[in-house]
Order: sequence, then C-alpha cells, then structure tokens
Amino acid sequence: MSRTITIDPVTRIEGHSKITIHLNDQGEVADARFHVTQFRGFEKFTEGRPYYEMPAITARICGICPISHLMASAKACDDLLAVQIPPAAANLRRILNLGQTIQSHALSFFHLSAPDILLGMDADPAQRHILGLAAAHPEIAKNGIWLRMFGQQIIEWLAGKRVHPAWVVPGGVGSPLTPETRDRILEMIPQGLTITRQALDLLKGALDAFASEIDNFANFPSLFMGLTTPDGSLEHYDGNLRIRDENRDLVGDQLDPKQYDDWIGEAVEPWSYLKTPYYKPMGYPAGFYRVGPLARLNNCDQCGTPLADQDLQDFRALVPQGAVLSSFHYHYARLIEILYGLERVQALLNDPVTASSRVRAQAGPNQSEGIGVSEAPRGTLIHHYRIDDDGLITWANLIIATGHNNMAMNRGILQAAKTYVRGTQIEEGALNRVEAVIRCYDPCLSCSTHALGEMALHLQLVDAQGNIVDEKQRA
Repeated sequence: MSRTITIDPVTRIEGHSKITIHLNDQGEVADARFHVTQFRGFEKFTEGRPYYEMPAITARICGICPISHLMASAKACDDLLAVQIPPAAANLRRILNLGQTIQSHALSFFHLSAPDILLGMDADPAQRHILGLAAAHPEIAKNGIWLRMFGQQIIEWLAGKRVHPAWVVPGGVGSPLTPETRDRILEMIPQGLTITRQALDLLKGALDAFASEIDNFANFPSLFMGLTTPDGSLEHYDGNLRIRDENRDLVGDQLDPKQYDDWIGEAVEPWSYLKTPYYKPMGYPAGFYRVGPLARLNNCDQCGTPLADQDLQDFRALVPQGAVLSSFHYHYARLIEILYGLERVQALLNDPVTASSRVRAQAGPNQSEGIGVSEAPRGTLIHHYRIDDDGLITWANLIIATGHNNMAMNRGILQAAKTYVRGTQIEEGALNRVEAVIRCYDPCLSCSTHALGEMALHLQLVDAQGNIVDEKQRA
C-alpha cells in the first residue's frame, strides 16, 4: 500500500520545515515535498510605518542575516530619496555585507554541513553535529568558529553591534570608518585566508568520497541568476542581474534590478508558506532557477580577486563544458566566496575613498516607489516599497533568496529520495541525505515565509498532554 514518510523537523537549517516523501503501492518514491510550516507577514505589518524605519524593521526578519535585509532595504530607501550615496558609504556598506557573507557561509559550512562531510552521511545522528565534529576534528571546528567570529567582528566594529545594528541608513551609513577599526580588521585577514584555504583543500580532497551525492543532490539543468558588475565580475552589493542556463549560455545580461517584475513572477502552492518565484518568459513551473553561491559562480566571468580567481578555475574544471549543476557544490562555491570576501574587504579597506568622512546623503522622499536589490549569502534579495505623500509605507514586497530556490529544493529532494529511499527498508542515512539536499542551499526560512494571498491553514490547539483540543482548517 502507498504510504508517506515524514521528516519533521528538517535539521541543521534556520527555521521550521518538514519533508514528506510519498511512496506508491510498490514502495517506490512517487513524490517528495519541502514544506515550510511557519508564516511571518512582514510585508503586511510594515504598512503604515515611515519609510526610514524599514531597514531597522526588516532586519528583524532574521537574526542570522539581518545585514542582508539592511542592505536591500537601505538601497530601496535610497531609491525613494532619489539620491546617489557617497562613495565612502557605498564601500562601507560593501564591507559590512561581505562580513555578513563570511560569517554566514562559515556557519553553513563548518557548523551545519561539515558534520555530514567529515563524519559521514551515515554517521550516528547522536554524533553527527557540531559537537561531534569538535570531538573528532577539533582544529577544524575551532577554525570554523574563528572564521564566523571574524565576520561578526567586522559587523560589530563597523556598525556598533553584531545583530540588528542601526548603522546602515537611507542615504548611506551612520558614521565614517576609523583608522583603528580599519587596522584591526586588516590585521586579522591573513588568518582568515589561511583557514579558508585549508577548508578548500579539505573539501576538494573529500569530493571523490561523495560521487553518489554529487550525482544525485539536485543535479539537473536549470537557470542561474545573480548580480554581476558591468564587466561580468562577481558582485554582492550592487550591479545588474545576469541569467545563464545549464550550458552557461546567457539568457539575460545586465538586466536592471529595478525592472525585476518584467521577468520574475511569484507563485504560491497550498502546501507551503514559501513563495515560489519563477522566470516569467518560461512560465511556471518550467522557469525555475537557482540563486546563491553556486549560481553566482556559474554566472560570473571572474571573481575579480587573485586567490578566488585561482579557485574559480578549479571549480569550473568540474564541468568544463557548461555550468556546475550539482547542488552539492554549493559548499565548494561558499568557500570560494569566503576567500573572495576576505580579499575584497582587504582591498576596500586599503582604498583611500573608504576613509572619507562623507558617508551620508541627506534628502527627503522624492519618489513614491523604491526598489533595492543586493546579494544575500543565500542569493538575490529584493525589497520593493511604495509610500504615500507622508512617506508612509502603503505596500511592500520582499523576494527572499531562499524563495528563489524553492522549486530547485523541491526537485532536489525528489531526486535524492528516488535514489536513496526504498519503501521496504528505510535507513536513517538515506533520510539524512534527503535532508542534506536542503542543507546545500542553507535556507533561511524565517526570512522567506512571506506568502501571497490567502493560504491554506490547518490550526491545532494541543493541551499539555499532547491531546488535540480543537482544530480549524481553511482550504
């Protein structure tokens, strides 16, 4: 008989979700779905707030990646003001954003995914976590903690605190760079480069042991989207959108992010509170694409920093005649981006422009609509606001990086489930592999649960003994 296997919760990710695997009468996987089970309506409850509060409010969407929302929100507010922020402010925002990327990527690789990679997908789940990793590989665990600490330290030294700082404001930033902060960050970069280089060598040495996972972890053709500079270099803060296909052929290049609505649509499914963006010219669901580190490296022509460009060549050699398709290689791409981030922070701190005391453009609202787009660690992040004559938000739309990857994650767990799950004998390691597909994307579910329209709802009231006292359901 047909049956359903439920993985609840999905572990070692941010937020609440579950996976259901549906078996047919023969015990074969017929379908699999990734359900985001939490809902948060930031678009709705920001209505009526002054536009200048939006960076601080939307940063509260998440405690892991608040800087990402500060960036996109502040850029949307810059657009409302119709100002060009001072060059020093742009550089300082870039440094802050890269600090966020370094700490978030370090968390994903060392804390959340390294237990699978270094201890094994079939390791005892009681040990397959960061504490088990620390016991088996103490130096690697320490290195991961140090690297994440450094990214957070960049944020604290620049912006005043590590989580939810108020330093990024419409028109620029709150204060200029001090020589002491500059020197403290520069002093630590060599150690960060050494740790990242060691992690890259470690991962590349382990790839042969994961041939099956590389073949079956969301390894399929798709589009890839991300920001690049006008010359095609890797970009996280500004730039224009580029879309490539599985052959690395250009589908769209130097697309104005403020026109995103021309090619990105948003669908809603009844089984998840996660929106499902798609590429409009191809329609839904055919127009699915991926964002984030893997997409950014498939999209760019070069990183633009010496060490990262060397590793980008090795990364491209994985698939010499096309895009790197396996989502297992998100881990590889993440480490290259950490390397890039460290090099880029160093270059920006050494740029005399960054030391300028002019860090904010002063203005009031000059436009009724503003759009801000940047690259969060997990991919392209879009904030879109409309305001009234008093500068109050009348409408907001957020398209979050994890949402862009929704279709790819669902197709990925189906591919992995069909490979590893057998209805007659279900092994824990097989289910862990299905979960591990989701961990490749490092989803941030608190950020991404912003559904459109009226969603299906199943609400249960449970007493202290676990008995269902009452329940309501909306189709």
